[in-house]
Amino acid sequence: MKNYKIIEVKESIFKQNDQDANLLRKKLKDQHTFLLNLMASPGAGKTTTLIQILSILKSKLKIGVMEADIDSDVDSKKILEKTGIDSIQLHTGGMCHLTAHMTEQGIDALDDHYDFLVLENVGNLVCPAEFDTGSHLNAAILSVPEGDDKPLKYPLMFQVCDLVIINKIDVAPYFDFDFAKAKENILMRNPNAKIFCISAKTGEGCQELANYLLSIID
Repeated sequence: MKNYKIIEVKESIFKQNDQDANLLRKKLKDQHTFLLNLMASPGAGKTTTLIQILSILKSKLKIGVMEADIDSDVDSKKILEKTGIDSIQLHTGGMCHLTAHMTEQGIDALDDHYDFLVLENVGNLVCPAEFDTGSHLNAAILSVPEGDDKPLKYPLMFQVCDLVIINKIDVAPYFDFDFAKAKENILMRNPNAKIFCISAKTGEGCQELANYLLSIID
């Protein structure tokens, strides 16, 4: 009986979040705002990637960024300092993910209209993939040092992401990373995934990624 109650509560939480996410997605679409949910493990290069991409896009789109972390405001300050783009920090209070309701709170706090909103989710390859944030596109970063087998070990993350960014290609010579195998593993989880290989440090491949994002933002 105890196990049944746990499952029932879990299903209820996901059901409510899915409803909230669908409402938020429609609301943003009606406002002509595109929301990207960026996920990755800690240290994969989420913030550095954003700085590169947003620096390219900021002259073409009005952009806002939400940085989610358990604590600190390091990333939001970095985005503001490096790009000049509006950025706020969302503290999750120990939670390893954001819900659609929490995402909407962040959007309301930005208090302006944006063409392109980016949510940099909490650094984690498990929890964030389980919760729909109301985004129009889920993206994952896989860094070379993490290995080409991550899509096998964390299937849900790569199933829910239609954009996968392989980052830190500049250090590939120092790691046993098979790009062909990585792409095969990603496409096994999601055959429709778009894959880009970049170095957020050097900027290699970032223009192509920015062009793709611009092409899908209404």
